[in-house]
Amino acid sequence: MITYFHRNKSCGYSIHKVFSTLEYEIAKYESIKDHYTQTERTTPLSIYHNILFAYKNRDKYGVNHISGQIHDSIIGLIGCRKILTIHDLVFIRNASNILIKIYKLIFWVYIPILLADRTICISKQTQKEINRYIHSDKIQVIYNPIDPKIEFIPKSFNEVKPTILHVGTFWNKNLRRTIIALKDIPCHLRIIGELDNETIDMLKEYKIDYSNKKDLTDDEIRQEYIHCDIVNFPSIYEGFGMPIIEGQKTGRVVITSQLEPMIEISGNAVEYVNPYDINSIRDAYLNVINHPNHREELIRKGLINVERFDVRKIAKQYMDIYNELRK
Repeated sequence: MITYFHRNKSCGYSIHKVFSTLEYEIAKYESIKDHYTQTERTTPLSIYHNILFAYKNRDKYGVNHISGQIHDSIIGLIGCRKILTIHDLVFIRNASNILIKIYKLIFWVYIPILLADRTICISKQTQKEINRYIHSDKIQVIYNPIDPKIEFIPKSFNEVKPTILHVGTFWNKNLRRTIIALKDIPCHLRIIGELDNETIDMLKEYKIDYSNKKDLTDDEIRQEYIHCDIVNFPSIYEGFGMPIIEGQKTGRVVITSQLEPMIEISGNAVEYVNPYDINSIRDAYLNVINHPNHREELIRKGLINVERFDVRKIAKQYMDIYNELRK
């Protein structure tokens, strides 16, 4: 039995999406059970409740797996076989002061990694970030799997007015530089995520033709990839970067940052930009719009790159760890 502990669903769907893909494959070989924490908050009292929740629902004889973010819940699994997956350390970057940063380092990094029988990072970049704070020979990298429901769907590129799909509106997704870079480039900017008033004002100021959706289902997200011409992902911070491989799998040209882990994940099958340089981002759009042979070559390489993220390969790596812990 593999028992998964997930963060509260109200915290977002990204981790849940990754693990639902993984669990569907693992369930072909293992009995699995899912538990979702009852609170999305990170106050000391909420953390206590999450630890108690893990303790009450632990499997003393199977393998317990914390899928991400609720790292401190591993305290409730002491004495059991336990695995922790860490997606990124953005919570360290977001710490508002040094005391909160130290608190998060202790309870979300040091203690969980020391207690875990194995810690999984979803990219080498995440592992590298962790190694700045703690070293352990029990840490290894296993990539996120791509949903097999995402399929290659060929599409004629709209060179007159391409649709540029931008997934995510948090600070790291670099939407505002995207808006400035697109000034006077004929296109339609399709934005997935909640927009604030300042960003809406920017879209109007720079006269960007855009549309916006949020809270989409997985099926609706897949349709967004199918209908777009370019996947735009000039992020300034990521733990992985799912839109890169989802766009590649669909057969769309991807523009992303020449930063890790985007370089690691993209397999050099993308148009790279300096995400802090508006001219670099702008030149990337013009390059893929105006050069069809270059565009098609990136798409071809992208389809090869995504083979690394096949869910069967990723599930086998996790299964190898589960079986090793049960010896």
